[in-house]
Amino acid sequence: MLFEELVTTSAAVGSTSSRLAKSQALADLLVRLAPDEVEPTIGFLVGEPRQGRIGIGWKTIQAAQAATDRSPEASLEVLEVDAAITALGGLSGPGSGTARIELLGDVFGRATADEASFLSRLLGGELRQGANAGVMLDAVAKASGIPATVVRRAVMLGGRLDTTARLALTEGRAAVEAVGLEVGRALQPMLASTAASVTEAVEAIGEASVEWKLDGIRIQVHKSGDEVRIFTRNLNDITERLGEVVAVVRGLPADSLVLDGEALVVDATGRPVAFQDTASRVGADAERTEAVLPHFFDLVHVDGRDLVDEPLSVRAAELERVAGDWRIPGTVTADPDAGEAVLVDALAAGHEGVVVKGVGSAYEAGRRGKAWRKVKPVHTLDLVVLAVEWGYGRRTGWLSNLHLGARADDGSGFVMVGKTFKGMTDELLRWQTQRFQELAVREEPWTGPQTGTVWVRPEQVVEIALDGAQRSTTYPGGVALRFARVLRYREDKDAADADLLSAVQALVAGTPVADPEA
Repeated sequence: MLFEELVTTSAAVGSTSSRLAKSQALADLLVRLAPDEVEPTIGFLVGEPRQGRIGIGWKTIQAAQAATDRSPEASLEVLEVDAAITALGGLSGPGSGTARIELLGDVFGRATADEASFLSRLLGGELRQGANAGVMLDAVAKASGIPATVVRRAVMLGGRLDTTARLALTEGRAAVEAVGLEVGRALQPMLASTAASVTEAVEAIGEASVEWKLDGIRIQVHKSGDEVRIFTRNLNDITERLGEVVAVVRGLPADSLVLDGEALVVDATGRPVAFQDTASRVGADAERTEAVLPHFFDLVHVDGRDLVDEPLSVRAAELERVAGDWRIPGTVTADPDAGEAVLVDALAAGHEGVVVKGVGSAYEAGRRGKAWRKVKPVHTLDLVVLAVEWGYGRRTGWLSNLHLGARADDGSGFVMVGKTFKGMTDELLRWQTQRFQELAVREEPWTGPQTGTVWVRPEQVVEIALDGAQRSTTYPGGVALRFARVLRYREDKDAADADLLSAVQALVAGTPVADPEA
């Protein structure tokens, strides 16, 4: 299949807000694929190439684009692009930077303008078109004629949407139904939706297990005899980096296990270190002195018995039996006040909140349903917009991604602390597109008109909700926002009323931000 057909489908998906229309457009493409084209196409369209991260940055992408002209006619094929990405991921060592530019330049040289734009966003991790995994799963079900519930369960237990899609499209329903949990093969983790308070969550769920929410690295640990494998939330194998966790799990009283939990570094007092310090330790190639220890909250397999369909009460009892010393603290209650007390204890211990889980809930891997609800205190900051990027897909023609700045404490201006494109309605996007064009002072295009960054006068204040902040070498203030999203624009505030950089920095240490209106 020509790569152009995939790009055209992506544009169609991005141009509509209808989930049904998105899944139908994708299904129409999927039925035309050859078997070997299914997995790479799925990865391209959900914005996650099957090769994972290959170390290509924006400078490399821009250099490769600048070195070539665009092709007037489409000739690239899906498998050629897939092979090129595989080759790019295999380049390392001296001279690899130049080799990557040359290899990528060859691909861009054969690409049309639309294909080049798609590729640059795909490789840069900026492909936002509305074709998420849920929509793609619906499309696979339509294209194969297999019920979505059957496809979803296979993806859950098999771990990967692309390989399940190939099974569905080439071997049919029987092959998809045959997919089961295998110890040693990662399955999709169950996710939690958000609740405003513990009281709200407990009242909605009823009897629930209210558990501390640790700000660590989500881990899924598989044990078969002495063999232990550890996977991240994204199903990457990090076993070699977590020797302490391997040792703990080898010592548990069971021959085979699949555990769900968090890996965390704590300081000398037993309090958790900042998330990025745990992430840095887990991501280190060299040996480090800080110990990373596991804290488990679920068990989905034990000694040949799959527990994914068992209620949480059963799974929790088995978890207590085999890994009680390593369980995350919590309590089972239907009393909102008792649940709120767990939140107070979790925050006092330095953790980020709680998760409220229905005791009768099955382990719905890969789903963000209502059976699990996370509750975390939400911070808000009033920040100044410094620049805005033109959007992609559905947001083409709108100014979308905000560059956010805090006031420098010494009064010297504004310091960038992060970006966000989240929390914006269509109405807000229309308003801010007009507003920031009025405030524009210069524009830096990327590949053409309305595909760059618009720098604006630092006048517009926006209220941002965020989960916290972390240290950063990317931004000059040494700090970056975590999970920032727009709440509203503050027409009642001037830039001089924006929060100080020190208020953002205080969130790294977990200290509260003072209310500027207090």
